[in-house]
Order: sequence, then structure tokens, then C-alpha cells
Amino acid sequence: MIRIHQLKLDYRGQSDDLWRAAAKKLRLPPEKIKSLKVIKKSIDARKGEITAVYTVDVEAPGENALLKKYARDKNITLAATDGYEFPMPCVHGPAARPVIAGSGPAGLFCGLMLARHGYRPVIFERGSDVHTRCEKVKRFWEDGVLDPQCNVQFGEGGAGTFSDGKLNTLVKDKTGRNRKVLELFYEAGAPEEILYLSKPHIGTDILVHVVEHMRNEIIALGGEVHFDSEIMDLKIEDGQLCGVEVNHNKLMETSVLVLAIGHSARNTFEMLLDKKLEMSAKAFAVGVRVEHPQDMIDLAQYSRKRDEWLKAADYKMTHQCANGRGVYTFCMCPGGYVVNASSEPEATAVNGMSYSARDSANANSAVIVTVTPEDFNGSGPLSGVEFQRRLEHACFQEAKRSGGAYKIPVQQFGDFCENRPSTGYGQVQPVHCGGSVPANLRNCLPESVCESLVEGITAFGRKIHGFDRPDALLSGVESRTSSPVRIHRDEHMEASISGIFPCGEGAGYAGGITSAAMDGLRVAEEIARRFCPVDSAEI
Repeated sequence: MIRIHQLKLDYRGQSDDLWRAAAKKLRLPPEKIKSLKVIKKSIDARKGEITAVYTVDVEAPGENALLKKYARDKNITLAATDGYEFPMPCVHGPAARPVIAGSGPAGLFCGLMLARHGYRPVIFERGSDVHTRCEKVKRFWEDGVLDPQCNVQFGEGGAGTFSDGKLNTLVKDKTGRNRKVLELFYEAGAPEEILYLSKPHIGTDILVHVVEHMRNEIIALGGEVHFDSEIMDLKIEDGQLCGVEVNHNKLMETSVLVLAIGHSARNTFEMLLDKKLEMSAKAFAVGVRVEHPQDMIDLAQYSRKRDEWLKAADYKMTHQCANGRGVYTFCMCPGGYVVNASSEPEATAVNGMSYSARDSANANSAVIVTVTPEDFNGSGPLSGVEFQRRLEHACFQEAKRSGGAYKIPVQQFGDFCENRPSTGYGQVQPVHCGGSVPANLRNCLPESVCESLVEGITAFGRKIHGFDRPDALLSGVESRTSSPVRIHRDEHMEASISGIFPCGEGAGYAGGITSAAMDGLRVAEEIARRFCPVDSAEI
């Protein structure tokens, strides 16, 4: 197979146009192309002319001669054939039935790979199955009835289930894990385009069914998935894990525990600290969600109105402030919703979410500011957790004072700059799940963060016209961007207590759906290198 890079077409081009362009690049008649596979597709609108840029693999006669002929053309190469390989299981180590805490991307992908290779993992998820979870989240958004065990943060699929389902990652990967994650999503029902789009996404409405499909495969392969089941304690002897206690009423013996607990499992962090597991506070970022009309973002990015061939436009921006802090956009949701992502009583946190169509009136994104342990006004590994709690509690109180407990406090950017509470909205109307109330977010965030947000958003307005418009809406508080804790692990992925494998976002080793899933694969690989598969005769 020959790989052709930088194949540019009009963005409205069809499949036949792509075949003709590939044939033209190789100076062959189109009928000589035996097969064509799209490897990557992106949209380039930087110069005012919108083009689709492809990387494709083609099969054609005389490929060796063609490669020799175009040896000096860096955009014509031999197609890569190396792919992801799961390690051969250990044949000497003791058999072990691994336990996985959490069914977010890290836990699900770790569990799926272990199940496919005969390990029959047991997954304990503190929240409910994805359909029950959707009902509980909807009830919270509509009536303000919060279930601390099952919400936007906890339940099957993890926090990523109620997000945009973005699958792009900045992780440099030479192992094929990134591609494997996309392939597993596709096998579970995600659209085929995630395999080649430069910025793939699934959408919450589809992701719900994808995670259910993965769970069913794990069970079909001999694994178990238990919902409403929280690991409350660990049994440890001589520095070695021996078992886990679930819901204070069940003890399961095991020598392997994958901690895929997510970045909001605060009481689990406390239990682990009590067990002397080594961990430390880490830097993360906090801020707000910003909303603009999606039409405004489309016009800024495409220099024209979006048509049926173009997807809702996105953006990504960074700024270094005069005070030394970095401000950047994160988890941008084209055509999305700002959602109430609270998981504790009398504390408010927000996130962004899109459905697969990305067809709401507004674009939203987190605009966040880096904070370090020096900002937490505390000490110890969980000082970042307490910092988050203070912000979220202040946010809840601000909304309550403004007339809406468990509603999202919202402020126009112009009012935020002047430190005055908003009393209403301008042309930009909130597109929220969970209800909103005009308020003053300056009462919820440290002054250094507020100053950085004003400077950063103003700077972003020089890149996207209208980004700093006075009626742009800010919602608070965006505090769950990544884990405030890192659970230490060695080069073999193991924690300071033997048999415990920290994994994913909650452990401090990932920052999104894809990177968490990739980390789940890494931990599964390490378990396979050290332990035999479980003998099915033991069931």
C-alpha cells in the first residue's frame, strides 16, 4: 500500500473526487486504483479558502516502482503496517482475577482488554448503569435533586459520558494505543469517521450506547460489572494488597487492583491516604465556561457562514498573562450545552457537553487558569481537593443568594470585568442543562484567577473577533479540569502498595477520554506481563 499525504480537495468534494485526486498524484488512470482508505481528514480554512486535507492509503499496481519513482516526494511513502500489539501473557506468574475500581474510559478499556485475553476482570462502579444514570442526571438538572453517588461525575462511562465525547489527544504515541482506542470505540458502535477525522468526537447521545456495548462484551467474556458498588476499604498485609471491601458489606480477595477512580473520587482519595498510599498534590487549572453564538465562531473560523458540508467550528487558544499565569481554552464544545456537573451537596461545578449533531445555538468552552499547590492555602496531598471544594461551595452560595440553589451562576463578561453582578443577559442567551441565574462570579474565584481571566479573554478577542464581547456569558465554576492529586506509581505502573495500579485521570496520568483510555491499555498490558490469565475452569 502507498500512503499519500497532503491530498487537498474542495471541502465539498465527494468520494469519487478523492479517488481521482489520488490517481492524479500518482499519475495513474483512476481505474488503476484498486482500493483507497482514508487515514486522516482535516479542514484547513486559514487562508480564506476552505479545503479538505486528506491522508489516504491506496493500492495500485507496481507499487514498488511507484515508490521508487516518487522517492523524493515526502508526501508519497510506504503505508505503515505496524499496529497495536497486546503483550503475550505471562506463563509463570500466579493467576489473578483483577479488580477495577471505576468504569470510566480508563477502567472500561483496561477491563475490555483484560477480558479479551482471559483475565475475567471484576469492575466495581460506585454509580449506576448508564441508563439509570441518565435518568438521575436529568432529574438533578430539572429538579435539583442530587445523588452524590451517581451524577455527571460518577456512573458508567465516567465524567466523559456527559461531555462532548472528544477523542483527540496531545499524547505522543508510538505504540499504536491511540489508534487502538479509536478502533475499540468504533467496534462498540461509534461512527466510522472517528478513525480518520483530525478532531474526532462521538457525542453524549451516542457515547451512552457505546459504553453499554463495552460493558456487555466484558460480561460476555467472563468479566463482571457491579454498579452502585463503591470500594470503601483495602485489605493489606505486609505491604501487599489482599482484598477490597465493597459497600462495607462485601470483601473480595484479590492481589490486583486497578485504581481508575476518576478525578472526583474525593472520599476514595481520603481512604487511600489513610492507607498510606503515596500521593501528592499537583497543579491543575480552574476558571469558567464561556458561551458565544455558534454562528459567530463559524464566521470567525471559516470566514463565511457554515453550510451543510461544514461542521460547527471549534477553536483552541492560549495566553501567557503578565502575572505569569497561563490561560487557555479547554474542552471546547461546538453547538453544545453548559451543564451542572456537581457531585457534592451545596457545591456547584460546571462542564461542557455536546450531542453528536452539535446543533445548539451556542459554542462553549472552558477558559481556565493554571493553579499550583502554592495557591491552595493548605498542605498535604489533598490540599488541591480542598481548594476545589472552597470554590464550588462559594459558587453554590452565590447562586443561592441570587435566587437559585443548585442553579449555575452566570455573568456577562462586561460585568465580570467591572466586578458587578449581572441582572440579566444580552443577545447571548444561556444554553444550559441544569438552569441558570445571573450572579457575580468574582465572588467565587481568587482575585488572581479573575484578573487572569479578564486579560486572557481580552487577548482571545484579538484572535477571534467578538470573543471578548460584553454580553459573552461566563458560567462557574470550572474546577474539575483534571485531578488535583497524583497517586505515585513506578515504571511498572505499580503504586507504593504492591498490587495496586493507579490509572487514568483520577490517578493524575491522563487528561481526557482518549488519554485515560490509553492509560487503561497500558495498565492492562503491565498486568498481562506479570500475571497468567484466569483458568476458566475455576468459574
